[in-house]
Amino acid sequence: MRQLFLFLFLCAITVQAQGLTGQQLLDKVIEHHDPNGKWPQFIGDLQVTMTTPSNPKRVSDIVINLPAQRFELITMRDSVMTENRVVGKEVTVVKVDLKDLDKKFETTDKEWDRAVIMKNYYTYLYGLPMKLKDPGTLITDKVERKTFKGKEYLVLEVMYDENVGSDVWYFYFDPSTYKMEIYQFFKRDKEGNIDRISGEYIILKENHQINDINMPRVREWYYNKDDKFLGTDVITN
Repeated sequence: MRQLFLFLFLCAITVQAQGLTGQQLLDKVIEHHDPNGKWPQFIGDLQVTMTTPSNPKRVSDIVINLPAQRFELITMRDSVMTENRVVGKEVTVVKVDLKDLDKKFETTDKEWDRAVIMKNYYTYLYGLPMKLKDPGTLITDKVERKTFKGKEYLVLEVMYDENVGSDVWYFYFDPSTYKMEIYQFFKRDKEGNIDRISGEYIILKENHQINDINMPRVREWYYNKDDKFLGTDVITN
């Protein structure tokens, strides 16, 4: 009887998934990760520790305040602390060597540009899947079923307007809970075709809830072409 119930349950999930459009699946996924619709008013602090095979750990303290259009990123590597702040269109970058407070650092336009890039990077990745509702995001209507690392997922293919980005992304969701468990991106070649040996995939683990938002606590990064491990970042606060 238990096996029959499980079989019927899985069949029901399959039928339900086959009837979903891409936007309908996205709505269900967002309902899992942001059940109370809090993301547009999100204010939160994150401490993220990044570990890579060839570099020392990097600890980043991040503040995201969407209503105030405020982003702060304070990173520590060795003895150098870098503070990046973006408030609206105003950008500031400050560097301090905690072992030599008299040491002076010159900040450049490139570093200011990087502060904005990091704002967009962290807001996008920790704002997923809600960020897939942003203007310029093109959700493919068809929902696919794919097996990745031995598990079957519901998969969305996502592209972007030219002024937003050229990468092609795939988002993998658990078919019963609608939890986002993997995302993957590919570059395009000179002809505009998807380069299947480019890009990376990111495996998401555990759950970190902050202000009613469910986001992954652990992200593991790998190359698509050879499964080479790139690094891990973990929410540590």
